[in-house]
Amino acid sequence: MGGGREMEISLDGLREKNLMQLKKLNTALFPVVYNDKYYADALASSDFTKLAYFSDICVGSIACRIEKAGGDVKVYIMTLGVLAPYRGLGIGTKLLKHVLDQCSKQIISEIYLHVQTNNEDAVNFYQKFGFENTGIIENYYTNISPPDCYVLSKIVSEPQSKK
Repeated sequence: MGGGREMEISLDGLREKNLMQLKKLNTALFPVVYNDKYYADALASSDFTKLAYFSDICVGSIACRIEKAGGDVKVYIMTLGVLAPYRGLGIGTKLLKHVLDQCSKQIISEIYLHVQTNNEDAVNFYQKFGFENTGIIENYYTNISPPDCYVLSKIVSEPQSKK
């Protein structure tokens, strides 16, 4: 695979008819079983939830939830994952950049996520995009080890209440 073949990577919105692809990806990628609320939130945040295709094969996804608190709107990245054979091709970067672009087009104050404390690759990946480690939550995960997570956050725009 030579350089400059990003044209083979395409993103598609999540809909009822392709929801099963997200479910299958999540089963392959994550040690957690996601509930119906996760999938309802993913469908509801259509601009922020995308499936990634490499040569028409679904190989990755980003799923977000929109959170409104007072006048502020935040985006929570529930999951971002790419199947192992397709990592390093820029797919995760394309997915994250899409969401960051959507945040900048809308009035989003912050984007954040939780990352398992032993997942150094994920922490490094997000830090390249300006995310900061803003804390640790002990025993966040119930069925995986280690159970602790970091909260990674990026301020997109000043909250409306401060303007």
